[in-house]
Amino acid sequence: MKNAYDVVKAPILTEKSYDYIAHRTYTFEVAKSANKIEIAEAIEQIFPGVKVESVHTVNKLGKLKRQGRTQGRTASKKKAYVKLTADSKGIELFDGIAQ
Repeated sequence: MKNAYDVVKAPILTEKSYDYIAHRTYTFEVAKSANKIEIAEAIEQIFPGVKVESVHTVNKLGKLKRQGRTQGRTASKKKAYVKLTADSKGIELFDGIAQ
């Protein structure tokens, strides 16, 4: 198995992700090669006492950017929506944010 911190890169803190916290769903940026099982195991390893119910992933294609005649894309990303079980404790990183 990969290192948990290589799988889960960073939390995503947006208005949409704040709305999901009330439903015990947290949003993270994850490695593009990570699958749902690896993401669930990494979250449970990084945050002790947390039990993952389900994981939904989204591949986000980079935006098209131009600089004069030259064009390219920004980096593509993969997001994971992690839903916790009802008896699981919350993730402390997000607790102070959505109240």
